[in-house]
Amino acid sequence: MAWALQTLSCSSFPRPAIPKAIDKRESLLLIHCTSGSGSGRGRGRISAASEKKENVESTSGEEDENPSFNPFGFVTDNPSSRTAIQLPESPAEDGNVGQMLYRIEDKGKEYGSYVKSGKLRWFVRETGSSDSRRGTIVFIHGAPTQSYSYRVVMAQMADSGFHCIAPDWIGFGFSDKPQPGYGFSYTEKEFHDAFEKMLEVLNIKSPFCLVSQGFLVGSYGLTWALKNPSRISKLVILNSPLTVASPIPGLFQKLRIPLYGEFTCQNAVMAERFIEAGSPYVLKNEKADVYRLPYLSSGGPGFALLEAARKANFNDISSRIASGFSSERWDKPILLAWGVSDKHLPQSVAEEFQKENPTNIKLKMIEGAGHMPQEDWPEKVVAAMTAFL
Repeated sequence: MAWALQTLSCSSFPRPAIPKAIDKRESLLLIHCTSGSGSGRGRGRISAASEKKENVESTSGEEDENPSFNPFGFVTDNPSSRTAIQLPESPAEDGNVGQMLYRIEDKGKEYGSYVKSGKLRWFVRETGSSDSRRGTIVFIHGAPTQSYSYRVVMAQMADSGFHCIAPDWIGFGFSDKPQPGYGFSYTEKEFHDAFEKMLEVLNIKSPFCLVSQGFLVGSYGLTWALKNPSRISKLVILNSPLTVASPIPGLFQKLRIPLYGEFTCQNAVMAERFIEAGSPYVLKNEKADVYRLPYLSSGGPGFALLEAARKANFNDISSRIASGFSSERWDKPILLAWGVSDKHLPQSVAEEFQKENPTNIKLKMIEGAGHMPQEDWPEKVVAAMTAFL
């Protein structure tokens, strides 16, 4: 029984109307359809065969007389589908992983350089002068993202006279991602110890202002502050799990499931999907490229995240944070700048946290921002921080 594969041009179907917000995002397509006309950039692995139909019919008779064996013959030897699949003229075309890495490998390293601390190499972003009279701000990101989220805030705070430092945690972003158990085991204590050594190498003088946001390693920034209150002058907290009522997003629940977690952690678009799931906006393609790059380039970041997520006790961490920053234990000023449209953490988390220490915690709602206000609306975060500092 002969196989038949009907091929249609992508241009045969009208493109559905896309809302303006969604149109900001260009999806990651590993198979790229194009119309019959357009620039070379649009050329992909699947193209229309309809325009060559007459040529195929005129030669199909002699081709069918002595067809050679081909394991993919149902696609390539059938006259109606011979031109449906075309290999690119060059090895790396749009949709090819190698080409995507080539396009984005130099993106997202604004203000950054590598710093060696012991056996670990950190990628650290820095703006402003270390001699700034206004002091130093250290920015801590959460999982599964990276310090790239602070790039705009850092640039603007440096313009205001601050010295800004933002490292990628070990296992994240552009920093080293050692195999679990070989020099780094991704426990809270090891993250704390590595963070302290990095501060020493960078000669960050205490006390400094600490800014922390997000889950897991973002929470470790806060638990480190609780262990080192004398090193903190002021604390800025962006959307983070701060109470025992803080929900745990589905991503971290999936990572803790045997086998399923191994598959989940290797999703190259995991970070951007997590960001968009907690935000009222979608990422522009050039931003999404940077968040996906570590997970696209190797399996290391995914397995680092997997190990860290499985070794973290989320409820215990949130409990320690809630009690540690209560009024009788913490007397340093805290700015809680909260993205109101956070879909991972409800506004009630921020309000409950502030009630425990109203004297020292100032709550500032960031309208129009979600789980990562520094990415969604950095100008409002800068305004709140400038007034606070």
